[in-house]
Amino acid sequence: MTDYYPIIHIQPDWILQPEGMGSKRKYWYQVPEVNESQWLLKHPARQSSGEHWAEKIVAEVAELLGVPHARVELAELQGRVGSITENVVPEHFELIHGNEVLESAVSQQDTGELNFHLSDHTLANIWLALNQVFEVGDATNAKRQFAQYLVLDAVVGNVDRHSENWGVLRGQGGTGFSWSLALSYDHGSSLGRELSDEQRDRRLAGDRVGEYVERGRGGIFWSSADGRGSSPLQLVRLGAGLHPDLLHMAVSAVHSLDNASLCSVVDRVPDDLMTSHARSFAFEMMRYCREHILEAIR
Repeated sequence: MTDYYPIIHIQPDWILQPEGMGSKRKYWYQVPEVNESQWLLKHPARQSSGEHWAEKIVAEVAELLGVPHARVELAELQGRVGSITENVVPEHFELIHGNEVLESAVSQQDTGELNFHLSDHTLANIWLALNQVFEVGDATNAKRQFAQYLVLDAVVGNVDRHSENWGVLRGQGGTGFSWSLALSYDHGSSLGRELSDEQRDRRLAGDRVGEYVERGRGGIFWSSADGRGSSPLQLVRLGAGLHPDLLHMAVSAVHSLDNASLCSVVDRVPDDLMTSHARSFAFEMMRYCREHILEAIR
């Protein structure tokens, strides 16, 4: 008997406020009289889309890989199913999104003016920004942690690691500010969640899952001169070649993702939330990505 992921039932009076960032409808909520974090409730953009199960599966894959990540559960509000993500910002901290970090670290390095463009969200500029935020030893650790996020994205085909889908945490202490990289969050744009079952079946039958993976365009550019972001898989290939000291450990963790573990995280999604076609495609996509990520360090 399959041990399905639980579905948390949200009460309307738990809702605190809507979340303004992003294109999808989201709500912050908190269980009254319970000393627990706030959670962000998100519903899929459309009924046929699978952002909710993608969020949950990716969180479970992150757990297998040892990637620091936000807690995610499946949830339901008034008959509509979605996902909930625990707030990644601890009390007395603030989240500074990647675009803000890059604006100050990258845009002002030559001109002294803010002139940040979408294509400036490159891996090289992210490393530069983390170097400027953190002390030397802490910067290396932050970059290695960010490398874990890149590898997670490559395993699941997350194409939404844009500059507002990562950030650093700044806390005010008695001796000044403390800094850390925020947990990885917002992974709903993964695992072919937007495809119809007919599209999935055609790609599976034609051995074209790899083509879908390779053509995906992520939110991080390899060069600011590129017209589009790199696919998450290609970004890891290039990054592992140029920065093996930062990516090697994260890539090595992918050895733990055998077929049985990948099947398990997919199969635990309740049957009424994810079709068998979507399960087959998600598994085959991760299997393909796992194989090709490991080739990056051979």
